[in-house]
Amino acid sequence: MKTFSSFVLLFMTLNSCAGGLPANLVRNNLNLSLSSPVTVRHAGDGTGRLFIAEQGGTIKIYNGTSLEATNFIDITSIVASGGERGLLGLDFDPDYSNNGFFYVNYTKNGTNFGDTIIARYSVSAGNPNIADPNSGVIIMRIFQHSSNHNGGDIHFGPDGYLYIGMGDGGGGGDTGNHAQNLTELVGKMLRIDVSPDEPSADFVFDDSFETDVIPNTCGLDSTPDSYKVPASNPFINHPTACAEIWAYGLRNPYRWSFDKQTGDLIIGDVGQNAFEEVNYQPASSSGGENYGWACREGAHDFNQSFCDGTETFTEPVIDLPQNSNNGCSVMGGYIYRGSAMPAIQGLYIFSDYCGGEINFATPIGATWSFDQLEDVDFGTRGFGEDEDGEIYHIFNNDIYKFILN
Repeated sequence: MKTFSSFVLLFMTLNSCAGGLPANLVRNNLNLSLSSPVTVRHAGDGTGRLFIAEQGGTIKIYNGTSLEATNFIDITSIVASGGERGLLGLDFDPDYSNNGFFYVNYTKNGTNFGDTIIARYSVSAGNPNIADPNSGVIIMRIFQHSSNHNGGDIHFGPDGYLYIGMGDGGGGGDTGNHAQNLTELVGKMLRIDVSPDEPSADFVFDDSFETDVIPNTCGLDSTPDSYKVPASNPFINHPTACAEIWAYGLRNPYRWSFDKQTGDLIIGDVGQNAFEEVNYQPASSSGGENYGWACREGAHDFNQSFCDGTETFTEPVIDLPQNSNNGCSVMGGYIYRGSAMPAIQGLYIFSDYCGGEINFATPIGATWSFDQLEDVDFGTRGFGEDEDGEIYHIFNNDIYKFILN
């Protein structure tokens, strides 16, 4: 018999956040000239700059007033873009101020076309607003079964490790049962260490002479010593599982984030054709959660032929039925931790690419209630967060900042 790590009300209805949303909470268009922006990040270097990744393969810098005239980097020649492919993820090394490293997630052009690439680049020596396009180091290549469900988001966690959200490999219904298969990296949340520093006791290498634990590392084409597997990863001693796996049973975790205050992980996982879901992992977790796909879609049975009945599933905290008003592709956001809007402090913002409802959820308990701010219709691509914890909305080709008017 299946067991569940949390119970979720099967059909969410629009509930109220404590006190409601402030009437003067609005989105302010930054009026930037962009082409298919997919993510907004900061470098954590105290400059206040925003780095905007465009799906085609460029990253631009917003300096608080306007876009810099020159791209931060242009890797369009090596990126396969279109549909769900492209430059999909960006994050900066926690020690970026000193080492100048940043990481990208893109789908590969050329040989091994469409596979996911996780790569490291460096800022140029002479100009902090321009990166070196020739500095690329391949951390890993991940085989993709189809053109869709590539995931895309990458974030450094509060532990300093790089987390990589991977979709189930594409197609529909995960007919190959990839998300439940621990010998594959697709359909998973991965956790690796990319620190160039000397290893600590928590790092595990492949080399048998360095450790008694020899993990099954599944990343392809990795540059030697470009990443290590933390010994605290949940499947490090599993005889066949990929050691990079942190959690599994995900369909397409396109946009997700860490709470910058608590370290909790919140994952927007795009559904199949009936339910959208948001999953929650507390910072205290030791990993290994099974979020259910494709045995389950949201909190509901999907394909039980993939299950043996002994699984323990972690149920979503937000479980949304798809319909003509509700959309088809959840866009995970952020817990607000800024100071400019105290009335929404601690609320989780999320939306849907098709439906367009911008929602603010109260992250309490096993089922999160939420309020709708507005319905902006089709085109939400995700959200961003600046160094101060203020939140941005990526909508079609525009970037909006949430402010009190």
